Amino acid sequence: MSDVAEVKKLVEKRNELKKEIAKIIVGQEEVIDQILLSIFSGGHALLVGVPGLAKTLMVNTISQALGLDFKRIQFTPDLMPSDILGSEILDESRQFKFIKGPIFANIILADEINRTPPKTQAALLEAMQERSVTIAGHNYKLDLPYFVLATQNPIEQEGTYPLPEAQLDRFMFAIKLDYPSFSEEVNVVKSTTTDVKPEVNPLFTAEEIINFQHLVRRIPVADNVIEYAVSLVSKTRPNNPLATDYVKNYLDWGAGPRASQNLILAAKTNAAFHGKFSPDIEDVKAVAVGILRHRIIKNYKADAEGVTEEMIIGKLL
Repeated sequence: MSDVAEVKKLVEKRNELKKEIAKIIVGQEEVIDQILLSIFSGGHALLVGVPGLAKTLMVNTISQALGLDFKRIQFTPDLMPSDILGSEILDESRQFKFIKGPIFANIILADEINRTPPKTQAALLEAMQERSVTIAGHNYKLDLPYFVLATQNPIEQEGTYPLPEAQLDRFMFAIKLDYPSFSEEVNVVKSTTTDVKPEVNPLFTAEEIINFQHLVRRIPVADNVIEYAVSLVSKTRPNNPLATDYVKNYLDWGAGPRASQNLILAAKTNAAFHGKFSPDIEDVKAVAVGILRHRIIKNYKADAEGVTEEMIIGKLL
């Protein structure tokens, strides 16, 4: 099938997918869009939101609709790397046998990732970056597609281990979940307090998702769009000649080159989702906030004056 036909097929499948997810999840359109952008771009996503906004239900529903294997890991202060990766045990014949941990699935929900110590957070890093894990000197490949969705609670910061910048950078998107609107909440209450449970049908195979990920990478991009993405990222760096006074005033650190790569990848996916065969600057702008939000570091002045990451990115756009 030609790439043009493939893009058309992707548009159809995405619309079906959103209908399927909407059977269970009310509203949260933007959040679902960003998660799907992440998956089809082959990236990972960090969900930031208060408890009770159906983060787990959303990820579970999306993995069912995608026809993928899903595992949830609840991160706690006493969780060890072997609890995630798996461990070697002696079997009856006194041979070492590897028992796979929950990380061996297509979609991993890392719940409250900032509750666990850095040693355990780092165990997830290799899996996210290399799509493989090393245990007792043996390297085990993970099944593709492989996608980590981590959640973080922004309120309760007691006894948490904030993710280091290097690790935050591994996430393609940082997605903020807000409370539903009044009418959405009414619908949520109506649909969840009865005895009817809608069925979510799997629409994809793992094979198809991998093919669509390759399709996205084949999409051509004009030089001016790449230059726009790179200059946008450069402007977030306070010591860069392109940086504005506003950035120099409020930021300590800007985004790295991985932000530019992710901007272009996500813009390609966004273009394909809307039936376009090449992304333009509007596609880069559409994904910029989710991609840059967790990669810029504000200074104390920004905190004191209540300047948010979104305000800074908005100024740059």
